[in-house]
Amino acid sequence: MRRVIAFECAGETLVGTLDEADATTGLLIVSGGNEIRAGAHRSMAALAQRLAKTGIPVFRYDRRGVGDSTGANAGFELAADDLTAAVKAFKSLCPHVTHIVGFGNCDAATTLALFHRQAGIDSLVLANPWTIETPDALPPAAAIRARYVERLRDPATYVRLLRGGIDLRKLAKGLGKLSKTPDNSSNNLAVRLGRSLVSTDTPARIVLARGDATAIAFGASAAGGVLPADFIETNSHSFAAPEDQVALESLLRSALAAA
Repeated sequence: MRRVIAFECAGETLVGTLDEADATTGLLIVSGGNEIRAGAHRSMAALAQRLAKTGIPVFRYDRRGVGDSTGANAGFELAADDLTAAVKAFKSLCPHVTHIVGFGNCDAATTLALFHRQAGIDSLVLANPWTIETPDALPPAAAIRARYVERLRDPATYVRLLRGGIDLRKLAKGLGKLSKTPDNSSNNLAVRLGRSLVSTDTPARIVLARGDATAIAFGASAAGGVLPADFIETNSHSFAAPEDQVALESLLRSALAAA
């Protein structure tokens, strides 16, 4: 059975969806960016329904200022109260749940990594964690580097260059970004993320889309080597293809079974 729930967070009202089931391990899905709890192409709603049919309760929610929830969207780094309120609501609605696995993609994964302990989450599945401090119009430097290496191996690149098929201004901007010295200060997001993962005793799994720019940036960051990663062979940040969804669900079920 699926229920829509309203609950309080710092004077605002959050809205969540519970797919009820009897297992004592439940999945909390945290949405990233401005994405609503249904997920891209309703993928998270469909995933929750499939898991619940096999006995796993699943709770999803919109953080403040997103979707059906009230308040201002202050971003993922100020979403600790939302996460804590969601865990509290999940436990209240499902008192039989004794272990919560938190799952999030992109900056939702980073929210979970940074704030899971204070929220009371027991284990983590973090997909394509966001580590980019100052996003701009260009992909992260690590993704640009990977793309250049791929293109340089392709003879067609040199034919395009000779025929004027490559934007030299864009090429120059990309090379300029590669030349910048990375910020590895203690306040850097990737450093803080890595520190949080190293210092926690909460079991955590990293899931990366092989060709996704955010995943590539994570792998090249200060947090990238902290934990081994499971790779899904896709360029899709949201694991959009049916085969991506199958692979992601398999990894989530493995994490749930191990909890």
